Amino acid sequence: MEKNRDGFRSRTGFVLACIGSAVGMGNIWRFPYMVSDWGGMTFLIPYVLFVVLIGASGVIEEMALGRAAKGGPIKAFGCCTEIRTSKKKPGEIVGVIPVLGSLALAIGYTVVVGWIFKYAFLAISGGLFQFHQDMDAIAGLFGSTASAFGNNMWLVIAMVVTAVIMAFGIAGGIERANKVMMPLLFVLFLGLGIYIFTLPGAGAGYRYIFTIDSRKLLDGRLWIYAFGQAFFSLSIAGNGTVIYGSYLSESEDVVGSARNVAVFDTTAALLAAFVIIPGMAVGGAELSSGGPGLMFIYLLNVFNGMPGGRVVEMVFYICVLFAGLSSLVNLYEAPVEMLEERFGMKRKMAVACMASIGGIAALLIQGIVSGWMDAVSIYICPLGAMLAGIMFFWVAGDDFALSAVNQGKERPIGRWFLPLGRFVLVPAAAIALIAGAILGGIG
Repeated sequence: MEKNRDGFRSRTGFVLACIGSAVGMGNIWRFPYMVSDWGGMTFLIPYVLFVVLIGASGVIEEMALGRAAKGGPIKAFGCCTEIRTSKKKPGEIVGVIPVLGSLALAIGYTVVVGWIFKYAFLAISGGLFQFHQDMDAIAGLFGSTASAFGNNMWLVIAMVVTAVIMAFGIAGGIERANKVMMPLLFVLFLGLGIYIFTLPGAGAGYRYIFTIDSRKLLDGRLWIYAFGQAFFSLSIAGNGTVIYGSYLSESEDVVGSARNVAVFDTTAALLAAFVIIPGMAVGGAELSSGGPGLMFIYLLNVFNGMPGGRVVEMVFYICVLFAGLSSLVNLYEAPVEMLEERFGMKRKMAVACMASIGGIAALLIQGIVSGWMDAVSIYICPLGAMLAGIMFFWVAGDDFALSAVNQGKERPIGRWFLPLGRFVLVPAAAIALIAGAILGGIG
C-alpha cells in the first residue's frame, strides 16, 4: 500500500501546500484585527518571537513525524508508542483526537469559506459596492449571511469546490491548486498594498502599525493572545502539518521547509495587516476598532468609500477565498487519509464521505459557528499540538526524533532541538490550552 501512496512531486509544491494550510483566516482575518486591537508593534513583538519558537520546533517536529510514519496522526502516534512499548494501539487511540479536531475545525471553516464565496461573488458582480457606506445595510448583509441556514447555497459550493480539489489527489489536486493560488495570493496582496500606499491618509495606518505601547507589553494577556495566534497561524495542531509531512519525500530537508513555511506565513500576515490597517486609515475608520466584524463589516465600509474601492474589494475577497480554500483542503485531508489508511477506501470515495459529513454538519451549525470555532481552537488545537509533541519528543525518544528530523538534511540539526521541543514547546502548548480556556478563547 505504501509503495503506491500518493505524495508531493516537488519540494516547492510541498512548501506551497504547507503555506496554504497556514495562510488562512488566521492571517487575513484574525491577525490584522489583533494588531488593530493591541496597537501595532506592541502585538508584533511577542508574535514574531513565538513564530520563531514554534517554527524552530513544532513545525519541524510535525513535518518530521508525519514523514517518518508515512501516515497521519493515528499511524504516526501508533509508531511512537510502538517504539517505546512495542504496542501501536495506545498511540493510535490517542491519534484519533487530532483527526477529530481537524474535522471539527474543517466543519467550522466550511461555514466561513461559504461566507467568503458569497462575498467574492458579490464583489466581482458589484453587489457589495451598491451598499456604499450604509453601515446598517452592510451589517445586515453579514447578519443574514451568518445566521442559521442563512448561506446554504454558498456553503454547498464551498464544500463541492474543496472536494473536487481533494479528489484529484495530493499531486494532481492539492499541490497543483496551491501552486496557482498561493503565488497569486501574494501577488494580489502585494498589489493591493502598493495601491493603498499611494492613497492619502494611509500614513496614519503605517504609523499605527509601528506603534509600541510599553504598558501593554507588560500585560500577560497580550503574550497569551500572541502565542495562541502564532500556534493557530502556523497550523500546529497535531493534524494538518503531520499529514502533509507524510506525503513528503525522504530526501527533502524538513528544517528548511519549516523555515520557509514560517517565513511566508508571517509575510502573508504582515501583508494583510499592511493592506487592512492603512486601508482603514484611508477610509477614516478608528484604527483600534478591530474585532471579528473587521473583514466583513468595517473593512467593506472602508473599501466602498475609497478611490477604486470596487476593484480593491474584488481583489481582496479573491485573496481571502484562496487563503480559505487552501486551509480548508488541509483540514479535511487528515480525516480523508484516515478513511484511506484505516478502512481501505479509494481516494474519491473517502473525499465524498468526508465532504458529505462535513457539509451536512456545517449546514447545521451556521448559527453557532463562532462558538463552535472558539471551542475547537480553545481545546482541540492546543491539545493536538501538545499530544504530537509528547509523542515525538517524549515517547518515541531521542534517536527517533533526531533521525526523523535529519533525514534528507546535509548538516544535522543540533541536539538543542530536543530540549527546545521537550521543555519549551510541549509545556507551551499546555499553557495555551489552559490559558485559552481561562480567557474564553484564543482562536
